[in-house]
Amino acid sequence: MLNFRNMNVLFIGLLLLSIGADFRYGIPWLTYVILFVIYSALLSYGCYYVGSNFFITIVCSARTNEKVVALSFDDGPDATNTTKILQMLKDNNAKAAFFCIGNHIEDNKAILKQVYSQGHLIGNHSFSHHTWFDMFSAKKMLADMHMMDAVMYETIGQKPKLFRPPYGVTNPNLKKAIINGNYIPVGWSIRSFDTVIKNDKRLLKRVLRQLKPGAVFLFHDTSNITVAILPAVIKYIQSNGYEIIRLDKMLNLQAYA
Repeated sequence: MLNFRNMNVLFIGLLLLSIGADFRYGIPWLTYVILFVIYSALLSYGCYYVGSNFFITIVCSARTNEKVVALSFDDGPDATNTTKILQMLKDNNAKAAFFCIGNHIEDNKAILKQVYSQGHLIGNHSFSHHTWFDMFSAKKMLADMHMMDAVMYETIGQKPKLFRPPYGVTNPNLKKAIINGNYIPVGWSIRSFDTVIKNDKRLLKRVLRQLKPGAVFLFHDTSNITVAILPAVIKYIQSNGYEIIRLDKMLNLQAYA
């Protein structure tokens, strides 16, 4: 399996071979450019594709033939949409995972309590969800994650064990922060792109065509379009014989520290 360590070993070897060949026979300078471009492309893939397991193993789906799936919502709690989503889930007897941003909790503590009291999972999605979070040092990342833990514990008396990286971006610093914080990183297998796609029919089609056993759906409870299509998503899933279960139960993971 290609990962950060194996890739570095491979490319160091290729670089040394190139230098040796260059010294002995002479090779085009373009060879080094090609090596750099390929290395950069693979590094970008590893950073930005959450399911690559490039830097650290991230659980993105369940390996099962059972017709079960998990719904997850990022970036809340949202003052307007989260309660609407909670009602939809309650009406359909479905449990979900909410990966919350710490600085969104402070003004929406009652909503977070409602999420928890209705039996849904709450995970860590950082405190700041800063635009440059993936550029932080490991120490600063972990401090940010711990701030989310603190406000969540103050609100519901639980500390999250599961962590979802902001933007789905991973790197060596985040790996160190996750390990030092003793978190379990969780991703997704079906990304809705509900923060980008604004046409509800297009979004619904994109999401439903990927339905399969063990899938983890990624939505955002800050997106109005998610609220609009969620009843149809749930109806389609259940009408096709699938059960929507809580993410930690489907993946057999520990929810809280």
